[in-house]
Amino acid sequence: MSIEISYYHSPIGILELNSHGNAISKIMFVNSWKGSKIDEARIEFTEPESPVLKKCVKELDEYFKGKRKHFTIHTMQAGTEFQQKVWKELQNIPYGRTLSYLELSKKIEDPKATRAVAKANGINGISIIIPCHRVIGSNGDLVGYSGELWRKKWLLEHEGTIANGLQTLF
Repeated sequence: MSIEISYYHSPIGILELNSHGNAISKIMFVNSWKGSKIDEARIEFTEPESPVLKKCVKELDEYFKGKRKHFTIHTMQAGTEFQQKVWKELQNIPYGRTLSYLELSKKIEDPKATRAVAKANGINGISIIIPCHRVIGSNGDLVGYSGELWRKKWLLEHEGTIANGLQTLF
């Protein structure tokens, strides 16, 4: 199986989309990678060839237009059993809701693993579709987002989670 790479121009920056077979294996903001300084003007935006990338672009378009609240695209990323468990639970956080790292660790039945949950959340390589942006600090602060905190805030505002400084907890 080959990996296909495509780029998507979102309202909050360019996303690199990777597919592996019939699954999405990566969605990351190109200028948020540690140490990355990609010249966005040199990125070639071409129509994706694989059906999975076409579906991913369609679902992202719908999400950013406010028409999609749940993704159906198949995802696959390498990780430990623990990380997989965290990433699966992230997908259970409803659109427009947030959850703290502590609450997330309780959901996976390991309340003492808050730091490990935060680490797994931080290395999630499939942004937006596996909604790591919906995890916040226990005090309600927006903390820890590899796509940069301003994007996390934008995504939560887009989903209606943040309104007048108030957050809706799951």
